[in-house]
Amino acid sequence: MLMLAWMNRDAVEETLRTGYACYWSRSRRQLWRKGETSGHRQRLVEFRSDCDGDTVLLLVDQTGAACHTGQHNCFFRAWRQGRLETIGTADIDPKTIYRT
Repeated sequence: MLMLAWMNRDAVEETLRTGYACYWSRSRRQLWRKGETSGHRQRLVEFRSDCDGDTVLLLVDQTGAACHTGQHNCFFRAWRQGRLETIGTADIDPKTIYRT
């Protein structure tokens, strides 16, 4: 699993139409096209839905890091010995991704 994100109807329709992942940003209240800033896009390989039709799973071909922190995925912390521990190293320095 690379990441978890929200989608609304418009995001689903754009993802299926373009073949690239598009999500709904709850904080910005607008569509978020994965990679529009970083260039780390997700090409849709397969679109799946669960048995209730209320959850989707995108199988993607990931270009670059999936996480805005430069990590390969967003799940790079694990609960170990009573604390969260970073279990991966960043693939890319986020300062080079976003020019900050």
